[in-house]
Amino acid sequence: MSARHFLSLMDCTPQELASLIHRGIELKDLRNRRVLYEPLKNRVLGMIFEKASTRTRVSFEAGMIQLGGQAIFLSPRDTQLGRGEPISDSAIVMSSMLDAIMIRTFAHQKVLDFAAHSRVPVINGLSDDLHPCQLLADMQTFHEHRGSIQGKTVAWIGDGNNMCNTYAQAAVQYDFQLKVACPEGYDPKREFIEQAQGHVTLVRDPREAVAGAHLVSTDVWASMGQEEELAARMQLFAPYQVSRALLDQAASDVLFMHCLPAHRGEEISLDLLDDPRAVAWDQAENRLHAQKALLEFLVEHAGNV
Repeated sequence: MSARHFLSLMDCTPQELASLIHRGIELKDLRNRRVLYEPLKNRVLGMIFEKASTRTRVSFEAGMIQLGGQAIFLSPRDTQLGRGEPISDSAIVMSSMLDAIMIRTFAHQKVLDFAAHSRVPVINGLSDDLHPCQLLADMQTFHEHRGSIQGKTVAWIGDGNNMCNTYAQAAVQYDFQLKVACPEGYDPKREFIEQAQGHVTLVRDPREAVAGAHLVSTDVWASMGQEEELAARMQLFAPYQVSRALLDQAASDVLFMHCLPAHRGEEISLDLLDDPRAVAWDQAENRLHAQKALLEFLVEHAGNV
């Protein structure tokens, strides 16, 4: 049986994605009750990092250990990937020794190329286009606090980046309406908007986007690799800061999420993460539980459990 990969939310059916959320909640309960559960004993996850990380590394490494396996951190400077070995060759070799591989990189094509030559599951830990693992955690967090997100309204405020692209896919897969407010010229990629036709509305005014929203989310104004644009972006994105006052215009039961790290005083007001409507810390912890559910699902499907 060929390996199942998780390169985007579209690699799973809506039913599978819903199951992953429920399984993440179950695994979270097991950990909270200190129940030992090791279905991936003696299995090894390779973690390729071309972008720096806190939550992705800690959650995948801790998660794999908690499931009874091990994780290996691989950076380009420590492997032949940093010396020009073709991605296809690296994928063939690594997948002959590992049970699953997570990649956090820049160009999304690298993830696609690696998966095309891997005989074990490949997980997109983040690319410039998409961040599907983060959306699993976001959807689990919303479900824990408010139940099903189906039919709800979600507002994305700020840059139309990889998180915004992935929210567009989530709108299709989890069946909610997404309103995106971003400056002109910073829209999400057209291909993801077209893919989510009927589920996504683009606006320029953040107040219009949050009106009636049950979930409001944002991200930093300059992602990794865009630091030289920060000064220009700071001025352009200033009207898109999410504050308590902006949340007041959303639904009375709105939740606020941020994938972190947050730049207080920039994309969010200084006090926003202290607001009771903010669930960013639950959201961050759920990276661990949602990804454990994903690892269990993918490795089991590959026949490696």
